[in-house]
Amino acid sequence: MHALKDRLVAQALEEGFAAAGICRPDAVPEVPERLAAFVAQGYHGQMGWMAERMHWRGNPAALWPEARSVIMLAESYAPDEDPLTVLGQPDRGAVSVYARGRDYHDVVKKRLKRLARWLIAQENCEVKVFVDTAPVPEKALAQAAGLGWQGKHTNLLSRDFGNWVFLGAIFTTLDLPPDEPQQDHCGSCRACLDICPTDAFPAPWQLDATRCISYLTIEHKGPVPEDLRRGIGNRIYGCDDCLAVCPWNKFAVAAKDIRLLAPPDHTAPALADLAALDDAAFRAMFPGSPVKRIGRDRFVRNVLYAIGNSGLADLAPVAAGLTGDADAAVADAAHWAVAELNA
Repeated sequence: MHALKDRLVAQALEEGFAAAGICRPDAVPEVPERLAAFVAQGYHGQMGWMAERMHWRGNPAALWPEARSVIMLAESYAPDEDPLTVLGQPDRGAVSVYARGRDYHDVVKKRLKRLARWLIAQENCEVKVFVDTAPVPEKALAQAAGLGWQGKHTNLLSRDFGNWVFLGAIFTTLDLPPDEPQQDHCGSCRACLDICPTDAFPAPWQLDATRCISYLTIEHKGPVPEDLRRGIGNRIYGCDDCLAVCPWNKFAVAAKDIRLLAPPDHTAPALADLAALDDAAFRAMFPGSPVKRIGRDRFVRNVLYAIGNSGLADLAPVAAGLTGDADAAVADAAHWAVAELNA
């Protein structure tokens, strides 16, 4: 199986993945306790599915008992510019790097399926592929497979490719030789913790999602708590601050798939234009994008928080025009934005 593993890793790199590694499905025994503590403290917020599916998420072996190995793959989506630059442009919206191009679920899953078909052709086996669509603890498994380690910001990072990566998994009935788990190399660095605008890290390696801008702008339904709105700044979908400041990104590998790169109008779109989007225009602007899944109402809500944080008086009429919006959260955000700009 060692020769097959070597060919598998070579094939994964040829497919465009930045790295590949192997672990056992039961290689992350620490996950159940960590997940239970996360949920017990309410850090999962409105993500009820995390609590409901803890058994599977906490125990990858239970997801498919017949699996003997997990092949973990990393695909780079590293930006070719500093994603924090847009934070200094108050009339523009900041979209998280991972969401500027085509939905990574589609891109990575197709690549995973090709690699899985290649594996079946080499050796008779069964496989299942996962890309953030099942209760799989990808980051913990990736560390167990030697791809990197979970940094203090809880994301996977590596000395070989930084932390701008998507993760995918192939579970297989093949008994492949596992890799050595990766060790932590964060040292005393606190860059990712200290930059967080909403203090979402209670401690290193702990994330309170209810304070995380990525959660607030993507997962959170309804009005965002007022004490967190100013911290959102002009981030209208996700947040890259903790990722962008990681020193290990000096080893970041450039994204190989052009579909993951941003169209020009998605890098720093004008807030005034975005606020004017109705549902049809919103869908037309973000076809095949992760942004599309939150819907027009939640997206425009985020845009209005950014307008309220802009300090630009000429955007007040834009916000005022939405105070009567049919969506209650949008109308609330519009009233808040007007009040902030007139303060």
